[in-house]
Amino acid sequence: MSEQVVITNGDLTATISTLGAELQSLTDSAGREYMTDGDPAFWSGRAPILFPIVGGLNGGTYRHQGREYQLPRHGFARRSEFACYRHGTDSAVFTLADNAETRASYPFGFKLSLAFAISGSRLVIGAAITNRGDEPMPAGFGYHPAFAWPLPGGGEKLQHTIEFAQDEPADVRRLDADGLVAFSEPTPLDGRSLALSPDLFEGDAIIWDKLQSRSLVYRSPQGPALKIEFENLPYLGVWQKPGASFICIEPWAGLADDAGFAGDIAQKRGIFMLAPGATRHFPMAITVLER
Repeated sequence: MSEQVVITNGDLTATISTLGAELQSLTDSAGREYMTDGDPAFWSGRAPILFPIVGGLNGGTYRHQGREYQLPRHGFARRSEFACYRHGTDSAVFTLADNAETRASYPFGFKLSLAFAISGSRLVIGAAITNRGDEPMPAGFGYHPAFAWPLPGGGEKLQHTIEFAQDEPADVRRLDADGLVAFSEPTPLDGRSLALSPDLFEGDAIIWDKLQSRSLVYRSPQGPALKIEFENLPYLGVWQKPGASFICIEPWAGLADDAGFAGDIAQKRGIFMLAPGATRHFPMAITVLER
C-alpha cells in the first residue's frame, strides 16, 4: 500500500508518494498549490520519475548484447513502490533497487535514490543512480513535474512565460505519432522567453536537445514565479495536454528513440553508461519566487 509522506519547514510543504517517489503537492505557507490538480480527464500524473529510460522505444523494444527487451514509455520507476528510507521533518529519502520483476525487462543491478529536502522557499530533489552489477549499465533518467498553469494568483494563463537562463537559438525537436524523435522546428523562443500557449503542444512535447541553460524561471504576469535549476540534465521537454491546467517542465538525461532506431541500447542517443560500482547524481531544485 502506497503512503503519502509530508515534509515541511513552515514556508513550504511537500507531499511525496512512495509509489514512484512522486511529488504530489507543493504548497507555501498561504496554502497556495504549485503542482497540477491531476485531473484524470487530461493526465493523472503529477511529477513522475523517468527511469531507466526517458520517452518511448521504437516498437517498445530495446536490444542489449543480442537480446531484446520491452520497456514501457518512460520506464518502470514511476509505477514502482519505493521504500521510504529516511523521513525527517523537512526531508525524506526514497529508494528503489533491482528485483526479479525489474530484471525481466532491465537485466541490471541498480539502486535509485530520491532525496527531498526543503530549505526556506526551496525544494531540492537529489536523484542518485548506482550500478550494483558487474557490467556497464546503460540508463536514462528524467524529471517530469507538472506545475499549475496558471500559477496560484498568477493572473491570465496566456501571459505566463518560461524564461531561459541562456540563449537557446538551436532548433527544437518534435515527436511523431509513435512518440519517437522525428523532426526539427525553429525555436519558438523570443529571445530567451517562451510565451506559453496550448497551441504549442498540439504536436506533443517541445524538446531541446542542444540545451545551453541549466536553469529557468516559470513566470506569471502578476503573482509568484518558480525558478527551476537542474544539473547534469542536458535535455529539456516542455509539454501539456491542450486544455489542461498544468505545464510540464522536464529536465532529462535521456531521450526517446530516434524514429527508425534499431541499434543496441548502448548506442541510443541520450543514454549514459555507468561503470560497475559507479554512481551518477541528478539534482533539481524548485524555488518559489515572490514578485
